[in-house]
Amino acid sequence: MPARRPSLFRPLAAVAMVAASSLYALAQQPPSPSRVRGTIEAVDGDLVAVKSRSGEDVKLHMTADLRVVGITRISLADVKVGSFIGATTVPGADGMPKALEVHVFPEDMRGTGEGSRPYDLRPNSTMTNATVAESVVGNDGHTLLVKYKDGEKKVLVSPDTPVVTYVPADKSDLKAGAKVIAFVKPLSDGSFETNRISVGRDGLTPPM
Repeated sequence: MPARRPSLFRPLAAVAMVAASSLYALAQQPPSPSRVRGTIEAVDGDLVAVKSRSGEDVKLHMTADLRVVGITRISLADVKVGSFIGATTVPGADGMPKALEVHVFPEDMRGTGEGSRPYDLRPNSTMTNATVAESVVGNDGHTLLVKYKDGEKKVLVSPDTPVVTYVPADKSDLKAGAKVIAFVKPLSDGSFETNRISVGRDGLTPPM
């Protein structure tokens, strides 16, 4: 007579199937955004209503320790050897990273996010925060050699690449029509909490 399986087997199998289904469902969910880019539509107390670049209506709850920084355009000539910069890049046709934007950090922000990592501005984009070690002017623009604690990278910055820097700002700069990028974490009601917002000056859209 064949041995009977323990009666505990079926409940355990059912639990395993439910767990596997739950993990599969979680895997299919899109990742929660860590940044919201868009245009402010209204500000009501500590709540900011933003129309995202993809057309979604997003509500942002500002924390008590919110930091607001302004973004303003500068010249590529302002990027010097020794500058601490951030550069969003995508692979160029020849394999060299091509800058979609460059932002120069002021001295009090030197070291912010140092390193190189995947970024969400465009598919296959990378954010590299590093110190400019060398700048070479060529026919296609500037080639920057940037160095960070774990390595180095050459970046091609064309003449039409947006170059910006950070300037002081505060909550009074958060008004309808302003272009912003907010660093967020999701809340249970579908809205977001933000403790840092970068706002473009003079109608500028933060390019990062």
